[in-house]
Amino acid sequence: MQTRAPSPIDVEGLLAAVPEGVGAVCGRLSDHGRSAWVVGGSLRDLLLGRPVGDWDIATNARPEEVMRAFRRVVPTGLAHGTVTVLHAGSSYEVTTLRGEGAYGDGRRPDEVVFLDDIVEDLARRDFTINAMALDVTGGELVDPFDGRQDLACRLLRAVGRPADRFAEDGLRVLRAARFAATLECEIEAETLAAMATQSSLDTLRRVSVERVREEWLKAMHARRPSVAFQIMQRTRMLDLHCPELRATVGCEQNRWHAHDVWEHTMLCLDACSPDPVLRTAALLHDIAKPRTRAMSPKSQDFTFYNHELVGAQMADTILRRLKFSNEQRARVVELVRHHLVCYSPEWTDGAVRRWLRRVGPERIGELCELAIADSRAKGREAEQSIAAIEELMRRVSDIRRQGAALSRGDLAIDGDVLMRELGLGPSRLVGEILAELLELVTDDPSKNEPERLLDEARALLARRSSK
Repeated sequence: MQTRAPSPIDVEGLLAAVPEGVGAVCGRLSDHGRSAWVVGGSLRDLLLGRPVGDWDIATNARPEEVMRAFRRVVPTGLAHGTVTVLHAGSSYEVTTLRGEGAYGDGRRPDEVVFLDDIVEDLARRDFTINAMALDVTGGELVDPFDGRQDLACRLLRAVGRPADRFAEDGLRVLRAARFAATLECEIEAETLAAMATQSSLDTLRRVSVERVREEWLKAMHARRPSVAFQIMQRTRMLDLHCPELRATVGCEQNRWHAHDVWEHTMLCLDACSPDPVLRTAALLHDIAKPRTRAMSPKSQDFTFYNHELVGAQMADTILRRLKFSNEQRARVVELVRHHLVCYSPEWTDGAVRRWLRRVGPERIGELCELAIADSRAKGREAEQSIAAIEELMRRVSDIRRQGAALSRGDLAIDGDVLMRELGLGPSRLVGEILAELLELVTDDPSKNEPERLLDEARALLARRSSK
């Protein structure tokens, strides 16, 4: 852990980086005799010099006072003191300083009490790096829990007693794992220990799977998302939401791998570009290896027969459990199903075209990226595998540039033409003939011309009739 002290605060520089609209909202509240601060993740990212997405504003004005102070407001969360202010084409969440009672559902407080003291409000927040406030009109940084020091040291530390913070909100343990990855920081020892307690896990158990899924997807944007998932694994969080991954820990692989399935998965995860869905596929691509592992009598080594097919089924189950969208789930399942690219230079162009048809042209780019990441993560003889995949990508590019027929829709004739020219009615036979024609042009693209296809169709129909 780093121990350097934070540099002297440049309040003027911070204020200059605050958007005009945020300053205007805070200024209006000040004109009405109230104070306002930029707080939470927006201030943390501002101090880090990172882009700020949503600006969070806290005030000691009550919600009804905020609504009177502005012409256009939306009462988005009055019970919890939140009002959305619409100003100059932008929206800003303004939340009244508050204290909170018990968290009966492990996610939201049973009771909210509005406060006047910013320090009391900061004391209820999750981590010290999120428990700072910038007075935009007064030009003061409020930092009662040494959040700037922790930020400079890249240390994630709970505000106050960690067990209390995690008992209040079960999502906080997952947020800690995500912050460790996205902010590239270390979790303070007492905070990490509290994350792994049964009490914290019991509170996390009450959090909706939709929120769990969103934390997973946010973690996938990190340079090394494996940091978050390693922490989830060590603190037993994964056991709650994806116990299938636990079985990969210590699952030995064959001689082509230098790592067990879990460590291989983590390396593969990091080797993919920061597309959350692609990285979710990397997380689950070998999920079936523990179930399919067997010893081959011939090679005296482990095999994982059909692990990609079994894995696709398991991935579908897991993603349904976590309520991923249908589109996200379909992408991941297809990537897991086809991630094992067993290309050989001996493949004919027809074989490459058949592979393209099987995996789907729209998936080729991300599938090959996953396959290359998978190869890199093996730790042994990766160069040969990567070179083979890159050669396949070049051949695919050539074939696509030539306009190869990869689906029935790419054929030079369609079902209506077949029925008209061959005197057929609507039937399964028309689809079967189109399928056979597609096989023909897969082997010989030059046959994808209307007259040649019709001649082939007539010959196919004649052979069927003679049987």
